[in-house]
Amino acid sequence: MAQNLYCPRVRMGNWNEDIYLEEEYMKDFLDKREKGKLLIQRNRRLKKNLLRPMQLSISEDGYIHYGDKVMLLNPNYPEKEEAGLFQCGDLSLCMTPDEISTHLYDELEVPCGLSATTTRIPVGRNTFTILSAGKDATGQVLRYGQDFYLGITGGFENKMLYLSSDHRTLLKSSKKSWLQEVYLTDEVSHLNCWQASFLDPQLRLEFEGFPIQANEKIVIYHHYTNRALAVHRNLFLRYYTIQEYMVYEMRSRDLHNLL
Repeated sequence: MAQNLYCPRVRMGNWNEDIYLEEEYMKDFLDKREKGKLLIQRNRRLKKNLLRPMQLSISEDGYIHYGDKVMLLNPNYPEKEEAGLFQCGDLSLCMTPDEISTHLYDELEVPCGLSATTTRIPVGRNTFTILSAGKDATGQVLRYGQDFYLGITGGFENKMLYLSSDHRTLLKSSKKSWLQEVYLTDEVSHLNCWQASFLDPQLRLEFEGFPIQANEKIVIYHHYTNRALAVHRNLFLRYYTIQEYMVYEMRSRDLHNLL
């Protein structure tokens, strides 16, 4: 009499292949974890660097100098009659690396984006260094009308990115405002040069060449395009679930530095 040779304990399908695949997955996981290439590990390293506490420079004579570490703040101003949401308060300029690329590479990808956030705590992503555009002038007083670079490391070692901009084109512009784009790059060129102007337009010529005081409200212009750095308080973006705001260049806004 024939007997039923199958029972619940009999394995069906490609069970041996599934076992080998699980072993390969586990080996791949352990290898990536040992090398620090897991997405969660990359994410933690990125946040650790970007949110690393930084120390701003202390001005002893009351002026800004080349080599100083500063934060750039868009000061609060009364809400105007504009459609949609409007963010009040001081907003600080921050670097905003692409979330996908930072999970794939260990270094910051360039060009790197920028945004503005409400935090006023100096960390790796919002602390800039004022650099001389020509010969080394570290320690010298920065004056109105002088060229300078704004560099940022983002909390990373041996990595300096420079605040840059260029003319708007059909293929290159700010994502939401369609205005002139501002970004970070590791290439040193004329696109990195910036100048500071006195806030009051009627007194700008008179203050040309004067030292810039710390915590003074100024207008930061791009030397090549002659456009002022600005924050659009109506355009929002999400970065690691944090609401931030678009940065671009125009003439009707200003930023001031904080030491």
